[in-house]
Amino acid sequence: MRRKILRVVPVVAGLALALGLLLVVGNEYRFEEERVRVPVPGGSLDAVVAHPEGTTRGLVVLVHGDGPIDATHDGLYRPWFEAAADAGFATLSWSKPGVGGSTGDWLRQDMDERAAEVSHVLDWASAQPGLATGTIVLWGASQAGWVLPEVVRSRTDVDAVVAVSPAVNWLRQGRFNLLAELDHDGAAAPARQEAVEVSDRTRELLESGADHATYLARTTDPEPMGADRWGFVLRNFRSDATADLRASAGRHVPVLLALGTQDRNVDVAETESTYRRLLGDDVTVARFHAAHSMARPAVEDSVALGLLTAVFWPRALLAPGVLGTYRDFLEETAPG
Repeated sequence: MRRKILRVVPVVAGLALALGLLLVVGNEYRFEEERVRVPVPGGSLDAVVAHPEGTTRGLVVLVHGDGPIDATHDGLYRPWFEAAADAGFATLSWSKPGVGGSTGDWLRQDMDERAAEVSHVLDWASAQPGLATGTIVLWGASQAGWVLPEVVRSRTDVDAVVAVSPAVNWLRQGRFNLLAELDHDGAAAPARQEAVEVSDRTRELLESGADHATYLARTTDPEPMGADRWGFVLRNFRSDATADLRASAGRHVPVLLALGTQDRNVDVAETESTYRRLLGDDVTVARFHAAHSMARPAVEDSVALGLLTAVFWPRALLAPGVLGTYRDFLEETAPG
């Protein structure tokens, strides 16, 4: 028995060493990350700048989607930082208000306030001698689809946009997501009907401007929203990107529209048709076999596989072609 134990120990130690090396290599990136504070009206934002190792030709400014996201999205943004760095771009990203060291509360923002926040960050970045802001690219995901067009419409210093899985209309996006998840789960007819009825009642309450107490008293949702979330949705449920996209079209800013064919959050067919109709030749559509987050569908649907991949090789979370397409778009935006 003792000999067997002695044989096992080197195997376990070797496996631990291999996993440790994989963890180090998989999380080693080709950029330098600097933490900064960005002053904004009423407070400041805890931010990071990912600097390329060589010459910096431009700046990518990240605009988050929904949720309490920090500056690196718990490390999930770093493959994007690296792809930008390979193209010669620094990346500026910040923790949303109330997240990490950022002041404020993102749940109290509407989309206009989110756009104003981005504009304040751009003003700050332009005043920093250490940032190359001759070429500025906005990168935004999901909910940022209601923020990016407003920023482009209101400023003249945005040179390109990368829109990752953006929605067009808040209510239609919510209904699409509901039905797509029911389909994915194989929900039976009674369950589908009940879910749609709950959604319809929520819409009615939003349209009436119900406060949280009224919402709780009248909803039949088994998992009702908390007061802060209800207030956030109440402020934003009428969001629609159409008018801002139309208004920004005159600037002819190049847009890379990245869409996942397995997206259950956003109706990518509606998004693509709307962007093509309003932006014409200024939009380049890139489709990937990917989920809403641009992740491989397998890691999106498996918590265990997703966690292991995120820990040991985060780049592999993203669908094939995503990072390369992003890098190439940046290189074309600021050639030379």
